[in-house]
Amino acid sequence: MATTNDLKNGLVLRIDGQLWTVIEFQHVKPGKGGAFVRTKLKNVLSGKVVDRTFNAGLKVETATVDKREMQYLYKDGSDFVFMDTSTFDQLLVPETVVGDASHFMLENQMVLVATNEGNPLYVELPPSVVLEVTYTEPGLQGDRSSAGTKPATLETGYEIQVPLFLESGTKVKVDTRDSSYLGRVND
Repeated sequence: MATTNDLKNGLVLRIDGQLWTVIEFQHVKPGKGGAFVRTKLKNVLSGKVVDRTFNAGLKVETATVDKREMQYLYKDGSDFVFMDTSTFDQLLVPETVVGDASHFMLENQMVLVATNEGNPLYVELPPSVVLEVTYTEPGLQGDRSSAGTKPATLETGYEIQVPLFLESGTKVKVDTRDSSYLGRVND
């Protein structure tokens, strides 16, 4: 337990059974009346952002979120298996928790896994990853990088839009936040 006077950015609170991260906070002491704390909170699971005001000195429940770098091993049914490389403990993470990160994960890749009391909350990837294009329609003579895009299947099985000149077997850099093509990668 902590008080609203102890709030700081990045602190995780448990409010009504849900986990919320403090994005920003401001202590306000008006000339008349009691002091209060104005906060902007982000739901750890859904990403929803809300504004919330607390009276100064109010007790709030804090939660510990443990972020660890783990190695993605393999998919087991609808679960993904990750291993902590320092302790070699394995963690099963449900497909619903991994979400869109599964589109960009290759076996043996290192990712951040956030847990609270042993329960996985989310998987965080680096901002961009390098993946190989396994299939795309062949380009035509005269195709330019600005002439448009075509679908391409990555080695994870996920499909993104790439410039017309790209061919199968090309390694590309992909933004993990919005699935956009960032460029070719030369070996």
